[in-house]
Order: sequence, then structure tokens, then C-alpha cells
Amino acid sequence: MLNDGKEWYQRLPEFLLEAETLLAKSEECLSHLQLIKNDKDAIDCMLSTLLKLANKADVLAIQAVSEFSRHIHSLLSLAQNHMDLHDQALDALKDCLTLMAWQLELIDINTGKLCLDDSEQVSLINAFAFQVGQSHSRALYNPKPFTLVSLADNQV
Repeated sequence: MLNDGKEWYQRLPEFLLEAETLLAKSEECLSHLQLIKNDKDAIDCMLSTLLKLANKADVLAIQAVSEFSRHIHSLLSLAQNHMDLHDQALDALKDCLTLMAWQLELIDINTGKLCLDDSEQVSLINAFAFQVGQSHSRALYNPKPFTLVSLADNQV
């Protein structure tokens, strides 16, 4: 996690450039999928770029981008094995990539934080999940951590 200190501050512009390049590559894969449905090479390329983006965001502790990218990756990975990627699914995927590109532009260059709530991410992930037959994505996308509750707190 590099979001403290001078090294992080110097690496952020490099990350943003790499992230834009990876998103552009994902959008090319999406365009290919819109022409040739379920092309394995295009899906594999998109999965690879989404994972690279998530890993690069992890290094700089840019959690919003990392989690969003990983969740899209997960849904796409599940979908490719169980269904055809129809036009509505590809449109929902495009909406996710568009939001991610927009969010990259809004990352605070001083803190690396994205000062937005995750409601739009959740909404788009749910739309994509619905289109690829995964109806319970909210629980997967926005898990709540477990908390310890003492027996005394649990009694009424």
C-alpha cells in the first residue's frame, strides 16, 4: 500500500496513464464483442486488463477502482462460462467501463481518494449482474464486515 509519502505521489500520474490505457484496451475488447459475440480472445483480453487494473489500483490503495474492476471481472468470468453475452449485457458492461473512466478522472491527486459514494457503482454492477444471470450481486459487491457481539449485547 503506497498511499503515504512521496513515492505514492510520484506514482499516481503513472497509474492514471496506465489505467487509461487499460480501460481503452477493455473498450476495444468490448467493441470486438459487440461485433462477434462471445469471442473467447476478446473476453480473455478484457478479463486480463480488468485484473491488471485492479492490481495496479491495489498497489496505490485506490480501493474504489480496484473493487469495481474486480467485481466486473468476476461477473464477466462467471458469465462467459454459462451464457451468451447478449446486447443488453454488453451495454451494461459498457456502462460500467464508462463510469470507471469517469471515476479515474475524479481521483484526488493529493490523496488518491475518490470522494463519491458507491451507489452508482453498485447500481451498474447490479444491472450487469442481472443481464448475465447473477441476481444476488449486491451482497457480493458490498459485503458488510462481521462484528463481534458479546452474549450480553445479544440478549433482549
